[in-house]
Amino acid sequence: MKLTKILLFSFISLNALACTGLQLKAQDNSYVNGRTVEFGIPLDISGVVIPRNYEFEGSLPDGSAGLKYKSKYAAVGGGMFGSTNIADGVNEKGLAIGDFYFQGYATYTPVTAANKNHALSPTDFSNWIITQFASVDEVKKALNSVVIVATTPKGWPLLPPFHYVVYDKSGKSIVIEPINGKLKVYDNPIGVMTNSPTFDWQMTNLSNYINLSPENVENKTILGYQIPNFGQGSGLLGLPGDFTSPSRFVRAAFFSASAVPSATSDQAVLQAFHILNQFDIPVGAVRQMTNGQSSDDQTIVTTVKDPTHLKYYFKSYDDQSIKMVDLTQFDLNAKTIKTFAMKSPQPILDVSNTAK
Repeated sequence: MKLTKILLFSFISLNALACTGLQLKAQDNSYVNGRTVEFGIPLDISGVVIPRNYEFEGSLPDGSAGLKYKSKYAAVGGGMFGSTNIADGVNEKGLAIGDFYFQGYATYTPVTAANKNHALSPTDFSNWIITQFASVDEVKKALNSVVIVATTPKGWPLLPPFHYVVYDKSGKSIVIEPINGKLKVYDNPIGVMTNSPTFDWQMTNLSNYINLSPENVENKTILGYQIPNFGQGSGLLGLPGDFTSPSRFVRAAFFSASAVPSATSDQAVLQAFHILNQFDIPVGAVRQMTNGQSSDDQTIVTTVKDPTHLKYYFKSYDDQSIKMVDLTQFDLNAKTIKTFAMKSPQPILDVSNTAK
């Protein structure tokens, strides 16, 4: 292995990869879900549109084929390192999925003669789910039919340790975690997702912040002395503000739970972007030093999925303008996969001539 690859591997292995996901419900009973994508190196993320009846095969560590399947449903989302496997997206039935880094905990299934025909790499797995199922309940029933094996996806510099969040348009959500070679499934009633440790630990940790409130704290009098609050936000004293996974989980849970519901899913999409802005990592705020070299985390892309109207929204670190791809505008029975760019320069609108 070349020195550059060794260093790259070290950066990714040690760096805290800080993706954050959440779900919002609008007043019209529709849902949207969104997430940030953070990494210490460029991910070469590109958009992908997968049609129905497209043939896929899972990959084994030795390069041979695992599970062979055809896409039952068309889907739109993002792939990484040149792959057309969707790691974050939504399908024509409104089922959405996101891959999240699960460093130190993800343990995949060993390949055996008995399971190799049902095996998928970590990114094959999310692609299989989004092209095969219409609801969270369907996903739950099918999980015992596949295994995730330790295949480094093509183009990746290392084997990614993933766990997964799945949403459907009814608002149901689950988290799937590969623990000790088995797929453990948790119901996700709050729709929030971050990284390590395990999802059940993250939910238990919320009890440490049960005192948080969006309402300001009243002034108090102690022994005749009046103690005033410092103004807006006093109910949030103690809300963790760092970029660790447990702290982001708490913030995402609070912000999504306290959000005033938008009237429609279109408005909820914009609200989701506003909330996810709370998790933006500017270059230099989170860094890992390895062998004298610095690797800086940053928010590479932020996405929001509308499972009711089948729209995939995104913005990148280099371009904060919100872009949208509408799955219904494509031929869902096409014979080829389509791709689109998710990176562009930031346009700046000069409004000097509008001054009055």
